Amino acid sequence: MLPRVDELESDLEERRKRATAEGWLGEIEGVDLTFQCLRDKRADALRLARITRQVDLGIPAVGAAQ
Repeated sequence: MLPRVDELESDLEERRKRATAEGWLGEIEGVDLTFQCLRDKRADALRLARITRQVDLGIPAVGAAQ
């Protein structure tokens, strides 16, 4: 998930540069709002990655049929 968030952030940076160059104030505001949501999403993903641990339960042994 995090690589996709990085990709989206890169695309937003390009959109913001273009919007600034064109003087599209509404677009700049929208991109800035989306940036904030994306940063919140990244923080949530990182928090979940820290608190969620994978547990290796091993491979179950197959016993004799009863």
